[in-house]
This record gives sequence, C-alpha cells and structure tokens, in this order.
Amino acid sequence: MMRLPGMPLLPGAQFYDRGKRRHPRQQTLMHYQGIQMLSDRREPELVEPNGIVADPKCPPVPAQITSLWAPKAVTKLPPWLAYDKQVLCFSAYFKENLTEVYHAPYQVRKVKIYFYLEDGTMQVTEPKVENSGIPQGCLVHRQRIPKSPPTDREFISIFDLNVDTNVQIFDRMYHISGCDIFTRQFLNRAGIFVPEALQEPSDPTTEIRKRSGLKQTGSACSSALPRKHAFAQFLEFDRRVLKFQGYWNDRSEFGDVRKLDVCYYLADDTIDIKEKFPRNSGREGPSTFLKRGKLPKEFSGLALPGQQTAVTLLNVLGSSMRDVRYVADPLNTGQKQVQYYTDQDLQIGAVLNVFGRAVVLTGCDQFTQSYYRAKYGIQEFSAQAIPERSDIRPYTQGGMASRRLPPYNGWGSHEDSEGNCITVEPKPPQADFKKLFKYDGCILRFGAKLISAIRDNDERDFVISYFLADDTVQIYESSRRNSGFLGGEFLKKARVPLPGQEMFGSSRPVYFRANDFYIGRTMTLKDHIFHVVSADEFTLMYMEQNPSQFPVADIRLIMQKIRDAVRPDYKQFVLRCKPDGDLGDYSTVDFDTLRSTLMSYLSKECLLNHEIVTVCRYFSAEQAMPPSCDRNRVRAAAQLELKRALWNNAEELNDHLSHINPACRPYISESQVRSTLRGCRLPFSLELVEDILQVLQRNGQGEIEVRDFLAFFNMRSDGVPDIAPLNIAFELCPKLPFLHKGRLVDFTWFLDYLGLEEELKRANN
Repeated sequence: MMRLPGMPLLPGAQFYDRGKRRHPRQQTLMHYQGIQMLSDRREPELVEPNGIVADPKCPPVPAQITSLWAPKAVTKLPPWLAYDKQVLCFSAYFKENLTEVYHAPYQVRKVKIYFYLEDGTMQVTEPKVENSGIPQGCLVHRQRIPKSPPTDREFISIFDLNVDTNVQIFDRMYHISGCDIFTRQFLNRAGIFVPEALQEPSDPTTEIRKRSGLKQTGSACSSALPRKHAFAQFLEFDRRVLKFQGYWNDRSEFGDVRKLDVCYYLADDTIDIKEKFPRNSGREGPSTFLKRGKLPKEFSGLALPGQQTAVTLLNVLGSSMRDVRYVADPLNTGQKQVQYYTDQDLQIGAVLNVFGRAVVLTGCDQFTQSYYRAKYGIQEFSAQAIPERSDIRPYTQGGMASRRLPPYNGWGSHEDSEGNCITVEPKPPQADFKKLFKYDGCILRFGAKLISAIRDNDERDFVISYFLADDTVQIYESSRRNSGFLGGEFLKKARVPLPGQEMFGSSRPVYFRANDFYIGRTMTLKDHIFHVVSADEFTLMYMEQNPSQFPVADIRLIMQKIRDAVRPDYKQFVLRCKPDGDLGDYSTVDFDTLRSTLMSYLSKECLLNHEIVTVCRYFSAEQAMPPSCDRNRVRAAAQLELKRALWNNAEELNDHLSHINPACRPYISESQVRSTLRGCRLPFSLELVEDILQVLQRNGQGEIEVRDFLAFFNMRSDGVPDIAPLNIAFELCPKLPFLHKGRLVDFTWFLDYLGLEEELKRANN
C-alpha cells in the first residue's frame, strides 16, 4: 500500500504499488550491545531519485506537498542508493564574543554546513584562515543533529536549512548566507524556494590585523621598500637555486681555462662555485672553487686584523689593560658599506669579481631561465662559447680524433695497438655484447671453389662460414679421397680485412661484412681467390628475411630491375620462356630456362646469380612429397605400445565413440578422433598419434572412417606381426623438411607479379 505523506489513513488516500514484487516481514528482534531487545526502529522507505521527497528520514508535512495527485509508478530505490554521493553545501557564519580584545567585541567565523542526503547526517567545518590564531577545521563531526528544545526529539532536516535562515546546532547559532549550485537546484526541484545569497559581514579582528601589518611595513605611499624578514625569505625560496655555467681563464704559466658551475641560493643570497675537472686533466682533490657565502662586488685585497669590525671606536681611555674604557661611534663614521652580488647582477655574459678572479657566465639551466623570465622579463638565454687553449687537444672517446697514432707494427690486432698508444694501462677491446647475445649461433655458410693457376686446386671444395655474432670468417676444406689434399681447417676464425688496404697504417682497416657474401661473388680472402657457388638453406632464408641488409635477396628491387629490362620486349620474353605459348591457369618453367632468358636481357653485372636464385625460390612451384608411412608398420608399432601398457579397454573405446557419435555416422572428424584417443588414455606419444592419423582411411571431406579406426586397434581378429622396439619420433615415419630449391618456377605467378600484362592491355585499349 502507498499513501501520501501527511494524509490520514482513510479510504481513498491509499494506493497500491504495482511495481513492488517483494513483501518481506520486518525484523522484530535485535541484538544490541549484548542485550536482546525488540526492534522498534523504522527502516527507511524506498524513495524516487528525482521525486519531491528529498529527505527520507523526515517526510514533509501536508503544507509542503506541491502535488495532490497520486504518485506515479516509477522505480524506487533505497535512500542510500538513490542519494549516494549527494551532499548539500551551505555557507554560514556565527559571531563569537571576545573579552580580551579591546577594539573588537566579537569576531566573525565563517563555516561550511554539509547535509548528506543518504542518511540525513550533517557536518560543520571551518576553512582555515592564515594567521588567525584559533584552531580551525572540523567543528562538528558527521552525525544526525537534534533540533533545539522543545523539539529536541526531532532531527534537523533539509526543510530547516535555507538561505537567510538561522539554525541552532548544539549551543551555537549559525546564520546561513548562501549555498552552491547543486543545493539550489535540488531544493528548487523539491519545491523549496531558495533566496539569493547574502553578503557576509566583515571580521573586526581581520581588519585589526591588516592595520597592524600596515603599521609594521610602513605606509603604502612611502618611497622606502618594505624590508623582508630573512626567515620569510628562507621559507619562500628554500631549495631554489639558480645555476649558471661559466669559466675562469687562468693566465698564469701553467694555467688553462677552468670550467665552473656557479650556484646562487635564493634562500639567503649566497654563492658557491664548483670546478668541473675534464678527463685526463691531471687534477684531483676537492672541486670547491669558492665556499658558499655572500660574494662582495669589490675586492681590493685581504683586510688586516682589526681593520673590519662591527663597532667603530672614537677613543680609548686608560693605561693598563684592566682599566680600559672606550667611546664607541654610534654613526660608524668611516665604515665602508659592503655591497654583495644579488640575483639581478647575474646574467649570461656577466663577469663576476670572485676575489680578484674574473669569472664569466656563459649559460644557465631551465629553472634559472624560467625564474628570470617571470621576474625580470628576460627572454634571451643564448649560451656563449667557452674559449679553448691552442696547446690543449680535446679528449674524445678512443682518442682517434685527438691524436695521430703511430703505424701498425703487425703485433696483435689494430685495437690492441691503439690501446697501448692511448692509455698507460691498456684494456682489452670491448665487445658488442648485445650483438653477441642476439646472433649467438647464427652462422652463414657458403660453398666456394678455389681459383688458382694450378689445375688441382680448382677441384677443391671449401665451406666459408661467416659468424654474425662477431663478424668473423672461418674456412674449411671438404676432404676427398685420393685428391692429395688432407682437408680440414683452411683459415682460422678471424676478421678478414678487405683487399687493397694499407695494413701497416695508422687507421683501422675495413673488414668483410655479411652483405659481402652472396652466390656468384669472387673475393680475395688472405691472398686466396674464392668463387662462391652455393649457400645452405638457413643462409638463404636469413638473407630473404632481412632484405634491407642484403640487397641481393630483396625481391622487390630484383623484380623492378627485371621489369625495366623486359618492358620494351615483353612478348618476346614470354615466348622465349614458353615456346609453345601455353599460358593457362597454371604454367611452370624450369630454373635453367628462366635463367638463360633473364641473362639475355640483363648482363652478369646487372643481374647476379644470387638474385636469380632469390627469384626462383620466391616463385617456386615445387610441392612437398607425400608422407612415406607404411600402414602395417605404424599399426604394429601402435599394437606394440598397447601390449607394453597392458591395455584392454576396447569396450570403453566403443562406448566413447557412441557418445560422441550418437547418429552412428560412418565418418567422424579428425578432432573427434584426437579427443577419443586422449579420453580413453591410449598410451601413444604425440608423434605416434600423428602417424596413426596419416594412415587411417578418409573420405573426400578428410573425415576418418569409424570402422577402420576400430579395426586398427583390434589385436584379436586381425593382428600384425610384431616388430622390434624403435624410435618412433625418427624411425617410424621419417619426416624430412621440405625445401624450396627453386628448380621449378610458377611462371603464371611470376608474370602476375611482374604486372606487364596489365600495362600492355591498357596500352592497347
């Protein structure tokens, strides 16, 4: 039943809540602080999030109802969910009497009153005012606040809070002067009129503090600037340092240009200077150039003892040291006023007199630039150059650019000789560990022939290995019977320099790189001429996967070169490759035919042998050989594993097939067969399972026959001879990887990639 708040419980004033689905009974017993008692607490009723009842704890009186119609059937929520995170904020103040301040009888304290809609609680806080001298913050913690007597049994609700009203919270009377936008809109939606915000009265104590502050600092029209307290300057600029770069040009006999870091501390106007020692300068010890302190602008020499004192004496009376009397000068006549460097004296290009040494500022950091840009409006912070002595050479990494090394004498490597010339204690050359870890085990192998005037040497076969981890080369000779050559290691693993360089010079030689090796290349390695004739599969694949490093394996560059050469005589090129003119949906051409045709259009220098190999491998038409698995041999191996595991669960296998194949279809998918083998726990390895799936009979859709699958494991009716135990992974069905040798080329794919057929059609149209 639903009823309007404040209406009597009479027929006609009640309505049924059609949206209510649950009708639980209320709890009548409760356990509170160890005492069993009856629960007379009333649970909050469900409310509408945008309804007229704003406070579920305190329903409005009949005079505050804005509508007399029955409430519409809408979704109602509990108050903790309907008004979650919704708080009404009011601005208020109260006057506190003062008895100890003569000029101010009271002070005005401004507060914030928060009303939480979810549970009807309130909180009063006072914003902190600087130098107020009173504890501020939370005045009343969040709670439900009772009204003032005689209605102290009721609690303050939103109908008691409004602008230009007084509300008593415990023993203080607060006057509400304003509210925020959300509070105003919420009260207006609930039918409560909210007046305009009022102007809060001024605080007499605040005015007194302002007048006293003006008296201490002087009048505003006075020409003298207010003196800032040293501790206030410390609190404002603590840990803020202006950093400049500079130098001091020492003109002495063994002097040089000293690079310095000048730091100005804004907290106390002090300066310290640190010296930056360059590498291998021969200097050591502390880098302090000037200890932190105030730096005077003028320096005429060190003062004598007693020359600088805080008090000036006019006359000294007395003859002995005990009865000495003196007359002090209150005006300090003759005392010189010392001026110190400040932040306005420091700028790029300025010259500081550091006790007789001229320090020139050449640059500053980002914080210093922002400080001068904000305070003094300086926008130009271009750094100045530091002069260099003509007799000093700059230090560079490795020392190659700063000095001329003696020529290489042949002992060790060039890097070792450079280390002996650069430092007194030579260190071993540092290896590139990132490259070593990345390419560890990556070796490019090429087959080569030795070119020599001796006929027997032309028959020798060599394997050139290039190690990508450290750019070294190693050569092995393949041994042949009755050749007269022993074979084995021909060249030890080492970096091989390019021919035609001066070996005993001062500069490092240039060594062979990975992109210098390719099929068809003739190169000189250690005074021997080799002709590269082949490469292994890993080398070809690595070069094809990294075309940016190996241009001879970049299919796009090669095809563009062929496209430009064949375009003027495209039809003749096709007829040379296919004399019969048969260009169907799938046409092939062998390696030798395509190679001879391409070489007739491009010379050997334009189209290398490795590039032809790359083209034929990319457009290869070779297909993988069918698996060479004997059915009886695989079945014998499977039954041998079943016998060794003492497996005899043929009925369980039939039940599993009946479960996954309730329609009793004659063929099932390969995935179902795999799940059957796994579910029945047949003792087969993964390699044996793959071999079994290859020899089972299938239909046109690739599904496996159920009858053949059951007969394959039947050892009673149709058995096979036993075989000796063998390595199933390697010996049962040899699995050789398929390699694209490129002996047969898909000519249709080649022409489509070439794209000249489409150009010819567009030209004819």
